Amino acid sequence: MDPKPTLAVIGGTGKEGKGLAYRWAKAGYRVLIGSRSLERAQAAAREVRERVGPHASVEGLTNLDAAQAGDIVVLSVPYAAHRPTAEALRDAVQGKIVVDVTVPLNPPKVTKVHLPPAGSAALEAQEIFGPEVQVVDAFQNISHHVLWSDETPEMDVLVAGRGKAARQTVMRLVEDAGFRAWDAGPIENTVVVEGLTSVLIYINKRYGGPNAGVRIVGVRRDEA
Repeated sequence: MDPKPTLAVIGGTGKEGKGLAYRWAKAGYRVLIGSRSLERAQAAAREVRERVGPHASVEGLTNLDAAQAGDIVVLSVPYAAHRPTAEALRDAVQGKIVVDVTVPLNPPKVTKVHLPPAGSAALEAQEIFGPEVQVVDAFQNISHHVLWSDETPEMDVLVAGRGKAARQTVMRLVEDAGFRAWDAGPIENTVVVEGLTSVLIYINKRYGGPNAGVRIVGVRRDEA
């Protein structure tokens, strides 16, 4: 069996990134939490290690050091920081899969879908990183509350991005984080995956729930 890849979570001090780090550390992955601030990264790593237990392999690094050391790079930053972060890490991610968790929200109008000039954050990242990087969307529609909890999630994760093999790799990460993963197709479909987040935020506000999500029905898992 191939060893688990080392996962670099860029922006891992944020709520979403830290929740992902927790889920993967609990599943036995080596996780590198990246931040612009080394001190904040190390503090977040300590918090995750304390929660997972002494077996957890979690380290805090700068964004650049984490991206260089990670086998797979996870980009979990606010959209306002997406382009400058991607540009700063361009050289460090060449030849790797980048899991883009970013949603192009436009505060304060977060309940309205906002499409960036490239169409989606993933398409923007792909333009910045170039053809030697495979950008794959995942976890856009999952609340940080769900990631940080120990409950079995009810919602599914849509995985869309460049290359079927890369999507399959990311789907394994999703399953190891405790979710059902679905191949949602090529990177052009990330426009829809990311846009669903604003719909879910609206539903949360409209009906008073923090964790609205999506679940695929009408397809048997052995047919997927």
